Amino acid sequence: MKKMLLLLVMVVISFTGCGKKETDEKGKVVIEYWYGLGGKLGKNMKQNIENFNASQDKYEVKPIVQGSYDETFQKLQAAMAAKDTPEIVLLNSKKAFSLGKRNLTESLNHMIDEDPKFNLDDFIGAFREQVTYKGNIYGLPSYGTTQILYYNKSVLAKNGFTPNDLKTWQGLEKVAKTITKKKNEKTVYYGWEPMWGASNLIDASLSNGAKYFNEDGTKVMINSEEWVEVWDQFRKWINEDKIMKIHSGGQGWEYWYKTIDDVMQDRALGYTGSAGDQGDPDFTKLAAAPQPGWKNNPAKPQAGAQVLVIPKGISGRKKE
Repeated sequence: MKKMLLLLVMVVISFTGCGKKETDEKGKVVIEYWYGLGGKLGKNMKQNIENFNASQDKYEVKPIVQGSYDETFQKLQAAMAAKDTPEIVLLNSKKAFSLGKRNLTESLNHMIDEDPKFNLDDFIGAFREQVTYKGNIYGLPSYGTTQILYYNKSVLAKNGFTPNDLKTWQGLEKVAKTITKKKNEKTVYYGWEPMWGASNLIDASLSNGAKYFNEDGTKVMINSEEWVEVWDQFRKWINEDKIMKIHSGGQGWEYWYKTIDDVMQDRALGYTGSAGDQGDPDFTKLAAAPQPGWKNNPAKPQAGAQVLVIPKGISGRKKE
């Protein structure tokens, strides 16, 4: 990831344009870069930027760390309205697509074509598709992620279960019901903690055969039985059975780290989180496993790219 990310930053820097600040006191062209990363990913990003800045004397990447992906997008919208944008922004693929579709990011096509050392085929096909709209390449994948399981190895084993029991959501339900502890009708140890947001609920629904649209694309299928069954079951697990719990809200990634803390501090068996979390938890205590399938169906986790984009309107030396 480190080498790929360094390459991407260098490529995007060669595309960016002139903004508010031409150069720093050393004569370097300053490139302002917004991203909303924490934990191990945030440390890696910071290190890659420092390595790049030290490797040459022409450009200086200035990192501006935001609270989260969503906060980055919100602030970018305000900056675009004020015509005061950074040169590079890291967004999730859906937010990047919404800007690219509206022609609010720079097209990278001709720049990629003019660079013989750059090969878009180095990226996996799914990620190339996520940064392309009607033939226009509006961003570059920085890295990809998907949702997986993290669980306490010893607690799982002490209760007579193995990782095979986590291969379906129904198996995980059995594990969670067994391991959940209650005191005076209040849950004090949860069997599982799905991460806040729709992602892992969507993954489970897709495993159940859910589709976004009908076959001819004329009807949204969100109210179909395959969707409703899954979402209603999670509602029961969380609000009725109380074998699962969700942290929500807070500043930036606060909800995310509260979820991880519950598992690390022995308040829950495990959680559903990003594959990118693997740099944060203690793997002498935890283990990772693929996302479960629904009933006997294969799992269908989505893979999403985090995308580097250049807001529209940048010009001058930085773009050259």
